[in-house]
Amino acid sequence: MEPPPPQKTTARSRLVRLIAMILLALIVLVGLAVLITWLAVRPRHLQYSIEDRSVQGFGLSHNHLNASFYFILRAHNPNSRVSIYYDKIEAVVTYKDQTVAFNTVAPFHQPRKNVTHLGVSLVAKDVGLFGDVGRQIRREKGTGQIEVEVNVKARIRFKVGVWKSSRRTLRIDCEPVLVHLSSSNGFERTSCDVDL
Repeated sequence: MEPPPPQKTTARSRLVRLIAMILLALIVLVGLAVLITWLAVRPRHLQYSIEDRSVQGFGLSHNHLNASFYFILRAHNPNSRVSIYYDKIEAVVTYKDQTVAFNTVAPFHQPRKNVTHLGVSLVAKDVGLFGDVGRQIRREKGTGQIEVEVNVKARIRFKVGVWKSSRRTLRIDCEPVLVHLSSSNGFERTSCDVDL
């Protein structure tokens, strides 16, 4: 018995094979570029915490809150090759999932390997409280301290060398932040969760 005759490769199958090889080569090159960039930059997680706090003019009348909150937010950029542009920053104080104070913070640039302390002032002026939130605040006020949550939302860009990334949304959640209503009590640092 004779072996079957060799099949001729068609121009079409050669073209398909060529396209597949080119796509595979592109995928490998892109993967290598990403790996080399990551190895060169070695990005590290940003770290945030509430370092200090104070509250003044704290008053609750007919389920309406008045208070001036002040927090020191510590922003640590541990990266040696990445700096950060904070283009838009919004800070919120919440109590039991209800917003009680809001403010914006001036944009700034954070250099590489830097710790920046931001003073954040938030004012609650005649803020109406819903449900039993007023009663809960009254109860906590009787203990001389209240537990709040500080949330920060920022639009940021990263800079590596001369390249700047597109804007990304950074969310920082600091809880629980224990605010003493008398300034004589100490304060412990509150670490924050970061979502980027």
